[in-house]
Amino acid sequence: MNIFDVEILSNEPVADKIFRLTLDAPELAKTSRAGQFIQVKVADEFTLRRPFGIASTTGGRVKIFYRVVGRGTYTLSKKVVGDYLDILGALGNGFTPCDGKILLVGGGMGLAPLLCAAEQFNSDILIGGRTKDEVTFWQSEFEPHVEKIFITTDDGSYHKKGFVTDLLPEILGDYSAVYTCGPEVMMRGVARIALDNNLPCQVSFERRMACGLGACLSCSIDTSDGRKKVCKDGPVFDAQKVFGGDKLG
Repeated sequence: MNIFDVEILSNEPVADKIFRLTLDAPELAKTSRAGQFIQVKVADEFTLRRPFGIASTTGGRVKIFYRVVGRGTYTLSKKVVGDYLDILGALGNGFTPCDGKILLVGGGMGLAPLLCAAEQFNSDILIGGRTKDEVTFWQSEFEPHVEKIFITTDDGSYHKKGFVTDLLPEILGDYSAVYTCGPEVMMRGVARIALDNNLPCQVSFERRMACGLGACLSCSIDTSDGRKKVCKDGPVFDAQKVFGGDKLG
């Protein structure tokens, strides 16, 4: 983990209130693994850094995606090419490689760290969203890195109508493991299906992180090995340890 002063190469909207930020950060890119995250100092007026999953490390550039939801991300959206950002990273434990082909399953902003996994692992992707507009830009991001893209939309406006958990049982046969990130209720359903089919499953948690270093305990979760910190022990965990037994419902 190091602190980097990195230049912004692009900061552009890709969907409603969603931005893609590209940073010139060759050293950070070289040492990062899929599933890790960075802490960004948005401006001096904000005491806490903002955590963002690493979405790409190709060509010495680090890419993240973020949704404008408050003052911090609004301020970040106003940064321009040539500005510099103070970055802490790479943080946390990422996805563990496995033999065979991996099925990535994601929804919402949870698709960002899975994009980095698609770059680094032999994988396909199952994308879930509410509408066509929420998934088409993700589809274009994943297309260069995977062979197959499966898509579900809640309203049926694009590809299969329903949730990722509706389509998942139909496509599991060709995969050795499942990696998932997104809303916790979605990940719980994905984990249940994967484990019922005797497939290893890794889940990446999204949590509010005050420090990102394991000191403040604000992101702690219960696991079969006791309380763990998402920022330091995760954000990636074995699904059996966090969603095993009665937690799968």
